[in-house]
Amino acid sequence: MNDTSIYIHIPFCRHKCIYCDFYSIITHGNVNQYLNALKKEIESSAAEFSSGRKITTIFFGGGTPSLLEPKQIEELLSHLKNNFDVAIDAEITLETNPGTVDEKKLNGFLSAGVNRISIGIQTFDDDELKFLTRIHTKQTAIEAVWLAKKAGFKNINVDLIFNLPKQTKEKWLLNLQTAITLPVTHLSAYSLILERGTILNKLVLDKKIILQDEDYDAELYELTIDFLTKNNFIQYEVSNFALNGFACKHNLAYWRHKEYLGFGPSAHSFINGKRWWNYSPLSFYLASVIKKGNAIIGEEQLSEQQLKEEFIMLALRSNGLNLHEFIKTFGVEWLESRKVLLNKYTENNFLQKNEATLSLTAKGYAVCDEILTNLLA
Repeated sequence: MNDTSIYIHIPFCRHKCIYCDFYSIITHGNVNQYLNALKKEIESSAAEFSSGRKITTIFFGGGTPSLLEPKQIEELLSHLKNNFDVAIDAEITLETNPGTVDEKKLNGFLSAGVNRISIGIQTFDDDELKFLTRIHTKQTAIEAVWLAKKAGFKNINVDLIFNLPKQTKEKWLLNLQTAITLPVTHLSAYSLILERGTILNKLVLDKKIILQDEDYDAELYELTIDFLTKNNFIQYEVSNFALNGFACKHNLAYWRHKEYLGFGPSAHSFINGKRWWNYSPLSFYLASVIKKGNAIIGEEQLSEQQLKEEFIMLALRSNGLNLHEFIKTFGVEWLESRKVLLNKYTENNFLQKNEATLSLTAKGYAVCDEILTNLLA
């Protein structure tokens, strides 16, 4: 059986945050129509790809999936199980925003089959939350984590963003300190990225907001690694930290170059070395699924070189390049041709190598993009 992951995009939001470039819409009037289309897309995909596959992770992302009712999530999960071979112990994650859930709703999601909750907090500072145009407060965020714990979730992630405008090291450290006092098992810490088409991008272009420089960003990142690793969180990817045994299996599937199917507007899939992606506008997505059972707008067949480079990049960004697996799949040529450079990075403590794995050190994570650019040149 081929282990495969599933991603389901729920595009609905109460509000579009200024930094977000994920496809989302504010209107909720066509939720039922959308869910029916999702089910049809799932059926169509299963007819082609379900044979010989075991679904080991399912991830509801968005948008704000927690705007759906538990019954709707349960129906989608039931539909997936009717069409695919879903592992009994599959990791099933639901992204949620504080202010969109209460104890009853969280209990409902757990009963529906969700066993991992990911809470988009971004910051515990009320002024920073206002800047990011989040709909919740620090107190609401803290309460959401404790409510998830009370509901019975044993696997809880929180998302945080660092290097916001005027954010001091002390303020960011307070965010991290607040997070680890909560019953979280996983923490994702992302640097504020300026994405084209966002409100934040326009504000920066109009010089109404000034972002802090890359050197300061690197200092905050190093502070993050140092603080979290000292508090028993293991860094297993550039932006992700987990207590022992709680690394996100769905994310690891991406970083280990495993296969996945994506459903919903803007969702991507990767099967048999081929990648394809769906329409983003919901109206286009719905029309396409109704007409032909899928919403594919583009696709590409990756060459062996592209597959190799992606394999290396994803592995080194996470918990390391499995040398045995890499050599079995791609041979030894790349490793031999980069031997001098790899030894240099190892000697300078950017990389660490044992018999089975080549991985970045904490120092290496801080300059990950530069290392990968050089290695893949």
